[in-house]
Amino acid sequence: MAKFSFSQDFGIDLGTANTLVFVKGKGVVVREPSVVAKNSETGNIEAVGSHARNMIGRTPGNITVIRPMKDGVIADYDTTAAMMNYYIKKAMRGRSIFAKKPNVMICVPSGITMVEERAVIDATKQAGAREAFAISEPFAAAIGAGLPVWEPTGSMIVDIGGGTTEVAVISLGGVVTSRSIRVAGDNMDEAIINYIRKEYSLLIGERSAESIKLDIGTAGEVTEDSELDIRGRDLLTGLPKTITVTAKEVSSALNETVEAIVEAVKNTLEKTPPELAADIMDRGIVLTGGGAMLKNIDQVISDETKIPVFIAEEPLESVAIGTGKSIDYIHHFRNSNVSTLSSNN
Repeated sequence: MAKFSFSQDFGIDLGTANTLVFVKGKGVVVREPSVVAKNSETGNIEAVGSHARNMIGRTPGNITVIRPMKDGVIADYDTTAAMMNYYIKKAMRGRSIFAKKPNVMICVPSGITMVEERAVIDATKQAGAREAFAISEPFAAAIGAGLPVWEPTGSMIVDIGGGTTEVAVISLGGVVTSRSIRVAGDNMDEAIINYIRKEYSLLIGERSAESIKLDIGTAGEVTEDSELDIRGRDLLTGLPKTITVTAKEVSSALNETVEAIVEAVKNTLEKTPPELAADIMDRGIVLTGGGAMLKNIDQVISDETKIPVFIAEEPLESVAIGTGKSIDYIHHFRNSNVSTLSSNN
């Protein structure tokens, strides 16, 4: 087990949509959007997290609101390092001045390249970590969801995040087979935006699309066709306009994204060894991530695979909790190649 005396080690779920920090003994202490507001003239960081997210669509010309993580990997290294520095300082607030620099476990998608993984570790060290270790996202999600990852039994996890969907079969402390696709929650939002633009000639923002998804979004067939009023800009007149969309319309818009996620689950099952597949038939598939909260998605996956599907108790926090808990096994990461916990597509 890791010894940390004055140091307080923690895990970071550096997601495309949100960043969560789990501190040992305290739980999730930071939960904010992975968004940064940057002054394009001076290069200065104006705001990070929730404050920056509130600026989306409301900034003057010289301030750009960006998401430095794209599809689960670093798209803008310097901005990501600055964002992580902010979150690490926030997590370390109130610590003793004698405290050592923390060891940090950071979550990466299973389909990440070694170069991308190194960029994440370097950014974490630059932000103030003593040692930084990477753990694959589905492995962290499985630990956070309470699955028996260290036992000789098959566990299947499907983590539907903002930028990526991670599907993995885990046994004996490693990922046996996995699939990482860059189709997830952001694609659902984008599909809703595109549908409304095409059908109603109305332009809406990302936040409005996310609200629609959460309020009336459904995977598969809709049993109760609810409605929602949404506001946007009419592309024909340029003026503000309000329209009403139905749950059936939103379901239709989301169909392609949901199908891609189901296909990734089926592809992973096809590559699973028979003994582990039998375990999964008995134990079921566990869903984590924000996308797991899309209404009826568990039922759609269950119908397509003929396997029971369960949603983790804390789907939004499973990866962060698992990343933090994995610090107890820090020797495993220190003494072995980190990439042994991730599997290529």
